[in-house]
Amino acid sequence: MSSKGVIIQGSSRSNGNTNKIVSFVQKKTDFDIIDLKLKRFSGFDYDSKNQNDDFLPLIKEIADQYSIIIFATPVYWYSMSGIMKNFFDRITDCLTIEKKIGRKLRGKAMAMISCGSDSTIKNGFEMPFVESANYLGMHYLGNIHTWIENETISETLKNELNTFIEKRINNIT
Repeated sequence: MSSKGVIIQGSSRSNGNTNKIVSFVQKKTDFDIIDLKLKRFSGFDYDSKNQNDDFLPLIKEIADQYSIIIFATPVYWYSMSGIMKNFFDRITDCLTIEKKIGRKLRGKAMAMISCGSDSTIKNGFEMPFVESANYLGMHYLGNIHTWIENETISETLKNELNTFIEKRINNIT
């Protein structure tokens, strides 16, 4: 096991605002980072004709190696990014054709980081993460909404991120 946690970044830009937040959190946690933009996988397919893409090896690696999974997504049109949504939709593969992997997700911890252009987020944004964790038998650790001001993370937000990491992430054994 390389580290106990992983940050899964689902953004259309590998080095955008969400990555600034992900990099900050990574320095504080020493978690690995997986950038979904660098992976090749499609949305869910009822006929399972997409099994040869990167999704199944990726989710197997995540299930085998990590006990804490932090999903980091920009806010696009009041929701998670499309690539993050495709990733979540593909978890269905772990409930149908790869049940062994799905069972390995049970008991793991999940958190969510959103990054938007505003300092607030619309009610309901967190719901797919909370309900997915519940459905999969994962422990939901909570979420934090972030934003970038003048190309940097404000001191106020750094303090909020440090508190989130300390109280929600680092307390998991």
